[in-house]
Amino acid sequence: QVTLVESGGGSVQSGGSLRLSCAASGATYSSYCMFWFRQAPGKEREGVAVIRDSGNTNYRDSVKGRFLISLDNAKNTLYLQMNSLKPEDTAMYYCAVSVGWCSWEGPFNAWGQGTQVTVSS
Repeated sequence: QVTLVESGGGSVQSGGSLRLSCAASGATYSSYCMFWFRQAPGKEREGVAVIRDSGNTNYRDSVKGRFLISLDNAKNTLYLQMNSLKPEDTAMYYCAVSVGWCSWEGPFNAWGQGTQVTVSS
């Protein structure tokens, strides 16, 4: 029902910023959570940030104070503002949505295709 399309990735130097976007289409819901995950080569997928329909947010400790998740309901678009980027932030970033659930373990109703973020030293 829901389709997610990501954009905004790229290559930046350490200390730089990027803003990732995740455009949702196909359906609207009143109870949901939207997530950002990331996965580096040879590493397990890890949760980065989550925002609930209420506006409540949570972040992985390593990105607190640097990343900001937000949702523009009028545009049906999820964002991840990434500041003070570090080489360890290098990964493929994915957005995801859970309808009626809010757990890092899912289930997830849809995933974005991924957008690459590369941070050089």
